[in-house]
Amino acid sequence: MKREKIYRLFSRMPTLTTERLLLRPMSTLDAYDMYEYSCREDLTEYLLWSPHPSVSYTRDYLAYVESRYATCDFYDWAVTLQSSGKMIGTVGFTKIDAPHNSAEIGYVINPEYHRLGLGFEAAERIVAFGFEKLELHRIEAKFMKGNDSSLHVMEKLGMTFEGYHRDSMLVKGSYRTIGYCSILKEEYEKNKTV
Repeated sequence: MKREKIYRLFSRMPTLTTERLLLRPMSTLDAYDMYEYSCREDLTEYLLWSPHPSVSYTRDYLAYVESRYATCDFYDWAVTLQSSGKMIGTVGFTKIDAPHNSAEIGYVINPEYHRLGLGFEAAERIVAFGFEKLELHRIEAKFMKGNDSSLHVMEKLGMTFEGYHRDSMLVKGSYRTIGYCSILKEEYEKNKTV
């Protein structure tokens, strides 16, 4: 995949839809909705970042995100409910490796909306975008050991668990074991026809 294709697709962050969700660019107007979940320690236990200390901190972060969209090097969408417009999380590509036609996805959903299949629905749409629009060969995802709900989403996406890297990341002062899952384009296409 050529870098030019990435810039072309993300020069204006595309809006994507699912049955219940609208995936759109994040904005500082999302500060209260994002803070509602980003301030929670139970949510950030398995994430690389710490709870947001205030709404103004969240608003500053979203202003930074808006500036990153302008440079076409940030690939995360706001996950919003079509029914209300409420932002309930984020989903997107944490990195895109253009020379090797691969990418890594990540997702965060407000715990108030867990167990409704919304994280899977959002991630499934991003995987489809990756294979169909970016023409990726491989999409992977990582999770911290113990985060069984994230692993469940990955398995539901048709990803294969590849194993753990023991104590491979220093996160908030502790070494964490990281699990890896992936799906290849041929597997995605086979799953689509089943």
